[in-house]
Amino acid sequence: MSEAMQYDVVVLGAGPVGENVADRARAAGLRTAVVESELVGGECSYWACMPSKALLRPAIARAEARKLPGLSESVRGPLDAAAVLARRDEFTSHWKDDGQVGWIDGIGADIYRGHGRLDGPKKVVVKGPDGTERVLTARHAVAVCTGTRAVVPDLPGVAGAKPWTSREATSSQHVPGRLVVVGGGVVGVEMATAWQALGSRVTLLIRGGGLLPKMESFAGELVADALTEAGATIRYGVSVASVERDGGTGPVTVVLDGGERVEADEILFATGRAPRSEDIGLESVGLRPGSWLTVDDSCLVEGSDWLYAVGDVNHRALLTHQGKYQARIAGAAIAARAAGVPLLETDRWGAHAATADHAAVPQVVFTDPEVASVGLTLAEAEAAGHRVRAVDYEIGSVAGASLYGDGYTGRARMIVDLDREILRGVTFAGPGVGEMLHSATIAVVGEVPIDRLWHAVPAYPTISEIWLRLLETYRG
Repeated sequence: MSEAMQYDVVVLGAGPVGENVADRARAAGLRTAVVESELVGGECSYWACMPSKALLRPAIARAEARKLPGLSESVRGPLDAAAVLARRDEFTSHWKDDGQVGWIDGIGADIYRGHGRLDGPKKVVVKGPDGTERVLTARHAVAVCTGTRAVVPDLPGVAGAKPWTSREATSSQHVPGRLVVVGGGVVGVEMATAWQALGSRVTLLIRGGGLLPKMESFAGELVADALTEAGATIRYGVSVASVERDGGTGPVTVVLDGGERVEADEILFATGRAPRSEDIGLESVGLRPGSWLTVDDSCLVEGSDWLYAVGDVNHRALLTHQGKYQARIAGAAIAARAAGVPLLETDRWGAHAATADHAAVPQVVFTDPEVASVGLTLAEAEAAGHRVRAVDYEIGSVAGASLYGDGYTGRARMIVDLDREILRGVTFAGPGVGEMLHSATIAVVGEVPIDRLWHAVPAYPTISEIWLRLLETYRG
């Protein structure tokens, strides 16, 4: 017999996105339930953002220290891999979620362990680990916050080879002697950077002609140069035809499309993500299982007045911080609709519109060098029909960069809308640029006029003086 419970809001998925939807709903006084089939805290806490950056930080710190006379000779040796992995384990709470469960309890939401599936409008059935079922009904909203999973291509031999995905790459307890990374996107380059620094001999297999293809081309070029200098091998224009691994253990052989064979100890497929929506009952509400869920700017699923899809599962911007931003927007919209308050639908940057998802998405790639971008690339701006100009400057020419480290190499680009005299996008590539990104995000989101930016004086001598140099270059 199923136990039935009624709530105002039911949230499917207790990652950062689901946690934030629940927090906003509870802050509005709505009775809220959260359903989670794995660890409370989700992908970001245990297999993505936190463990990957814990692995990368020592690698980046060492690379930067090696550019400082007086310090460089002290950091010539290898990283202490065991210590790096142990620190990574601390950041994942050793894959235990007690602290995050306590946080949900603290906001007054109810947590249900088990697999949740929609069973018609505003109804979720939760099958617990012990096989018991509970029926949760929602007076106002169900929010799907189930995120995404890694995609492994269906190639001969792949299943039996037990390849790494992002989960294994961020949680491995050993350093493979040889690691093949398939894919040159963010996950591929970050994990190549981390494991190369920890002692692996890394080979990147790239189908296209460059790394980080969704960003300005110079960013991928700088990262490729640094990876090559660190000892990694990058192969462009190649594809994997099959994978061989006897019994799923021991060395793995990667067969390329031209017949060449590459041997390694592990292979990581960093080849994209798919929505975790294949088994959550979408068919019961007229939607296709396994599909991305299309939403409006309040994250309400198209054609529904009660179903929300928040975070990666809606395919708007597959980044933790954007998912949390969407959660704040969706939570506010759910609360407003529950209270019968009109939504601020006419305000492009209002409390109920996730406008940044398509106008000003910030992202940092934690490689050596770092890459940080917000808004549109030059190609994206031109494709959108804007009349724009790209303004470039070598970051290493700024005094603060010279002080940061000898031989500082980096580049900055701002995309200026020539009709409105505002910025459409900004990209930085270079050591330490990640912490400069928020200034660019404010400029893009705030649509700050170029003439006003001229009065935002950067402190000397900091790397942020790059802003002055970009503006001077634009003004001629």
